[in-house]
Amino acid sequence: MSKTVSTALADVSVEGTVCLDAGAGAGNSAAVLEDRGAGSVLTVTNNASQAASVRERFSTDSVVTTLHADLRAVPLPEDTVELVTAHALFNVVATPETAAIVRELTRVTAPGGRLVVDDYSPLPDGPVRDLFGAANAVGELNTARPTYTFYPREHLRWLFEHAGWTHIRTTNLLDPVPWPADMLDTHAELIANQAATFPDELANGLRDRTSMTREQGGDGVETGEMYSLLFRLPHELE
Repeated sequence: MSKTVSTALADVSVEGTVCLDAGAGAGNSAAVLEDRGAGSVLTVTNNASQAASVRERFSTDSVVTTLHADLRAVPLPEDTVELVTAHALFNVVATPETAAIVRELTRVTAPGGRLVVDDYSPLPDGPVRDLFGAANAVGELNTARPTYTFYPREHLRWLFEHAGWTHIRTTNLLDPVPWPADMLDTHAELIANQAATFPDELANGLRDRTSMTREQGGDGVETGEMYSLLFRLPHELE
């Protein structure tokens, strides 16, 4: 994942900038930003365990700060940051929540600031798509919302352009995307664990379907695309 972050930021000036890493993940974006000479990096995630893990990773660091907070209400003043990264964020954001996050990322970015959004295109038919479909079924039964949503690049571009951003470029980061066996195993295990709370008939059906789909994935699958969008916020929003 660090390689794709580095590729996405290859044409972006980072030296000395105030950065917001929206979503945090494992801290890979923050690490690349720091390596590229960022003045400061604030990573924000609404996942408490993720925040704790990233905070520990940078526990002796003076550049990276980790915050457990909701990206729909970023606890920063307006016009605070110069560079925003959202690496593999939106695939775990349900459609009703995207507009609020776009508004907040726009609000906290200073005029002339830049935004890099990287994510996965909708998956083609196959075992990986079926596996994420099973994860979404479990998610909707548990929380009334899907676990994953893979947005076309055109959709995310439209959202940010509609909020006032100027699109600079689109590039492919991965084509195809490798989905190794251990990653497929992790997703299959999560589905099985979450399904355990359901009535036996439903849980057994989901586990059987997930097991069959995982077997179809074999030693790993290469499918789909990962893209990167670069935007700049004009000095005067229309």
